[in-house]
Amino acid sequence: MTDIKIKLAIEFSIAESDLEDGLAEYDELSVDSLIRQILDKSIAVDDIACTIVEGPNNLEEVDELRTASAAG
Repeated sequence: MTDIKIKLAIEFSIAESDLEDGLAEYDELSVDSLIRQILDKSIAVDDIACTIVEGPNNLEEVDELRTASAAG
């Protein structure tokens, strides 16, 4: 049997502090990298492509959103 490809979209909300803590705990990874690691460790996927469509992908982008929110 050949590999089976599954494509999905996930949307979730997370507290700003939890996102910061999670990314900092894993050596400043991006959200897409964190999701790839979780999936790989959970079910040993051969090839994982993860793309953030909307929302911050790293701590710098969280800071940019915070700054924009404070200014607006």
